[in-house]
Amino acid sequence: MRYAYGITTALLLGGATLTLATGLPAGAQVAQNDAQEMQSVTPRTGAPASFADLTQQLAPAVVNISTRQRVRVQTMNPFAGTPFADLFGGSPQQGGPQTREAQSLGSGFIISADGYVVTNNHVITADGQGQVESITVTMPDGTEYPAKLIGRDEASDLAVLKISASKALPFVKFGDSRNARVGDWVIAIGNPFGLGGTVTSGIISAVYRNTGSGSAYDRYLQTDASINRGNSGGPMFDMRGQVIGINNAIFSPTGGSVGIGFAIPAEIAAPIVEKLKAGQSIERGYLGVRIQGLNEDLAESLGIPHNRGEFVQAVEPGQAAANAGLRPGDVVMKVDGKDVTRDQTLSYLVANTAPGKRIPIEIIRDGRRMTVNAVVGRRPSERELAQSFEDTPDGDANPFGQAPGPQLPDSAGVVERNLGLSVLPLTSQIARQLGMPDTTKGVVVNAVDPSSDAGTKGLRRGDVVISANNRDVTTPAQLEETVREAQKSGRNALLLRVQRRGQPATYVPIRLR
Repeated sequence: MRYAYGITTALLLGGATLTLATGLPAGAQVAQNDAQEMQSVTPRTGAPASFADLTQQLAPAVVNISTRQRVRVQTMNPFAGTPFADLFGGSPQQGGPQTREAQSLGSGFIISADGYVVTNNHVITADGQGQVESITVTMPDGTEYPAKLIGRDEASDLAVLKISASKALPFVKFGDSRNARVGDWVIAIGNPFGLGGTVTSGIISAVYRNTGSGSAYDRYLQTDASINRGNSGGPMFDMRGQVIGINNAIFSPTGGSVGIGFAIPAEIAAPIVEKLKAGQSIERGYLGVRIQGLNEDLAESLGIPHNRGEFVQAVEPGQAAANAGLRPGDVVMKVDGKDVTRDQTLSYLVANTAPGKRIPIEIIRDGRRMTVNAVVGRRPSERELAQSFEDTPDGDANPFGQAPGPQLPDSAGVVERNLGLSVLPLTSQIARQLGMPDTTKGVVVNAVDPSSDAGTKGLRRGDVVISANNRDVTTPAQLEETVREAQKSGRNALLLRVQRRGQPATYVPIRLR
């Protein structure tokens, strides 16, 4: 704050100096310049001179939402195991679980005169083992209403509440976010840091921004309008006063706004809100695949462009993908005629397909394009998904999260020179030592060059290479042959399928040196 005051003082002093030097008040000088340059500074059509009138109309329908929660916490007794363990009323052991009261604050907006309110699910959901005891909606004039939870959807992070009032309430309507363009003006109204009704303005920075979370609704409107903690669940308006987004998250290294905020597009939110209002369950499509973005290394190892498609790391037995014949190593290019891209992911396309629908899926397998047909299944809950397999990190990251093993010996062959790996045949005895079935086929990593791409991506001693470029590998000579073929074809990377004890087999693209 000291620096901020210093800058302000310097500006004020600068204005006083200008008055003395010109013989005219600073304001008159500015006005004189404005008159001379009016033509050049007149805003283009569509650029608002002020947001005041629009804000005055919209703000009455934007509310603050607070919850009162009862959260269970595990307490620790610092004197456990000593004669003083029970001196302060605690458990003589670990202290046991206790409950404490907690609160949360967020934003929302009224969508009907009879009091339906939209917000984010995470605004009205307790953390951990907590339980929400009450939800309160506070109007801009300070009037408080107890709210009833009508419905919530964890996958889309949306919730609908209901308040009852003796009069018709102000409300706003959803617009069509499909018409939003990069550069359009928007305003956000909400409750940042619990301060109450706050208005910020900006533009749409990107449409259909994918954040890489891999969720079914990883598709946002990005804005540089300031959004902070407490803005969650609040509306993002276009210049016609329609809700085109619901403020949901921010990208921030500091926890505060850095000009990158994300809003759930109205085209996604509005249909879900209508179903929640009607008490209907939200059903989504599901294939049952573990996928990975087609980054540069992965695309290079497959010999295909990296700006389209997603790579199948694993297929869940008994689910739609397995029944349709999809395999690990396939690259999905189209779903039901729609291209799979970074902005239109496989998860998004499938989740927004009705369960039971039969759809064509265009894939690349072993360099050949082909189409399989799948009957879309029903997507499990987010909790059930978390208990099954999760999305793997993209190949630029360390897929195993482990440091590489011993360095390579001084003498190096084709595999060592080009992959940074030393491998040995996998015998049944070695397989047992690694905790794998005797029937496991492959070659076992004996050493890794930590400066190689394989070392950077976490391969280590004891990993088993099952295949290379989708060809089974059972001897070091076969791996060497695959390396030579990749070099002859001009590829700069090799796709290895690697098995580690206690983990599912994972495809890892390794750059050739």
